[in-house]
Amino acid sequence: MSEAAMTSTGEVLQGGLKGVVEDFSTDKQTFHVPWGKAMMWIFLLSDTFIFSCFLISYMTVRMSATDPWPIPSEVFALSFGGDPIPLVLIAIMTFILITSSGTMALAVNMGYRKKRKLTFWLMIATAALGASFVGMQAFEWTKLIVDEGVRPWSNPMGAAQFGSTFFMITGFHGLHVSAGVIYLLVIGFRVKNGFYERRGGNYEIVEIVGLYWHFVDLVWVFIFAFFYLW
Repeated sequence: MSEAAMTSTGEVLQGGLKGVVEDFSTDKQTFHVPWGKAMMWIFLLSDTFIFSCFLISYMTVRMSATDPWPIPSEVFALSFGGDPIPLVLIAIMTFILITSSGTMALAVNMGYRKKRKLTFWLMIATAALGASFVGMQAFEWTKLIVDEGVRPWSNPMGAAQFGSTFFMITGFHGLHVSAGVIYLLVIGFRVKNGFYERRGGNYEIVEIVGLYWHFVDLVWVFIFAFFYLW
């Protein structure tokens, strides 16, 4: 029996060792994934390991701390002329990031439909929501540092490790959001100026930006659950 097989396109594939040699020599591609998207997935996988290490370290430090751990619902409460409302700012920040995932998904959809203006404005909306998140996080940091006296090495409300873990984890995530906002603006204005139209109308880069942004949003969900709700 012949070891050769035929694909749906009529191409003859050799079986056995000879077929393996032919595949390597002709540079066959198993998964049709563009390099840009593949590299983004690899980057996100490495980032997943880093955030996982941070969150596992946080859980270890918190469970092993000898001093009382501050109660997040009290630390991050805000009052608007009355009783403090627990986690109100964090809830707004979370809502903003989840909404930005929606606008980013729409931008990817409009990009593949080659609706350049809609893609641009949706990416700008996503960047604006991301910038709002970073601004609120800066307000949160200022409140903790100036009003509560929290430092990376000390904490008047309880365990000293609270400050170091909080600033490290939220700061690293905030850096990712800030980089994402810049990334969105650069690609968004390229879309607006017709840069990708002149390169064959391929808007795949918008999806690659979307992969990064959805990852940043997903990481925040874990930070919100582990740091603010625990």
